Amino acid sequence: MTSPLRHRNLPHLLLQSRETLMRGFRPILQAHGLTEQQWRILRALLEDDALEPRQLCERCLISSPSITGVLMRMEEAGLIVRERMPHDQRRVNVTLTPHAKKLGKRLAPEIEKKYAEIEAIVGVDQLQKMYDVLDVLLQRLDR
Repeated sequence: MTSPLRHRNLPHLLLQSRETLMRGFRPILQAHGLTEQQWRILRALLEDDALEPRQLCERCLISSPSITGVLMRMEEAGLIVRERMPHDQRRVNVTLTPHAKKLGKRLAPEIEKKYAEIEAIVGVDQLQKMYDVLDVLLQRLDR
């Protein structure tokens, strides 16, 4: 039987790709006691010093109900600090603690080593093309 669908299942391929990639990163994160969601937040805050929870939701693709618990556990683990904004007490900024910044510095070489392995397997040019294609896909479909 021939499928009435002529396109490959792109969302499924992207999920498979993500899962395949994460298999290489999970052991690194687990060795440092981090979940995938915690790593996404840590990485976002390494790139931007302070973000509000709603910004973290958008940037890290974590739902609003979920981020509350993740941030609470990260705060309990001494990874983040939540502070009310002086100009608007309803708003909160999330920042990394010095401990979390050190953890990020310790993790960086291991994460970069994993990316180097991916580059060696896929090729630097192919990986750059993938970044470029995904950037275009996200830009154009997000309009």
